[in-house]
Amino acid sequence: MTPRTTGETRLPGDPTPRETVERAIRVDHAGEYGAKRIYEGQLAVLGRTKWRATLEHMKEQEQVHLDTFSRLIGERRVRPTALLPVWHVAGFALGAATALLGHRGAMACTVAVEEAIDEHYRAQEEALGEDEAELKAHIAKFRAEELEHRDIGLENEAEQAPAYRLLSAAIKAGCKVAIRLSERI
Repeated sequence: MTPRTTGETRLPGDPTPRETVERAIRVDHAGEYGAKRIYEGQLAVLGRTKWRATLEHMKEQEQVHLDTFSRLIGERRVRPTALLPVWHVAGFALGAATALLGHRGAMACTVAVEEAIDEHYRAQEEALGEDEAELKAHIAKFRAEELEHRDIGLENEAEQAPAYRLLSAAIKAGCKVAIRLSERI
């Protein structure tokens, strides 16, 4: 999302303030849906291990985020992304695949996703106008919880996952592509 800050002239092709809000709600709904599916995939693999409670905690927070954006989709009459079926499968597959690497792989996935989301949410907070105080407050709260998830991942040996840097870079790149697609489609 690259809308201009308040007070700058809109250029042809720039989203209107309404379009900026719609894109934010659409992409955040999609992202929280995908995050929930990632944790479901990780739980499918690691659900009978000592990591279950940690993964459940993070999944429950993602569900609250998803519920909030689902409510906003309805209240604001925002079209959800047409890519939800893709994120349904891709999120679960990413979660399960990284969990198959062990808890470190699952935590590496969490760290990578949450770092990408932190950057995304920070940009949204800066782009939204003062008339969107409630939406900005949700984003700020959820961003703090996403950073908590990142910290949990780091505390649980994410950086010791096999090929951590490569895995992290690939997941972050995938997140950025998913964000761009979900804003518009």
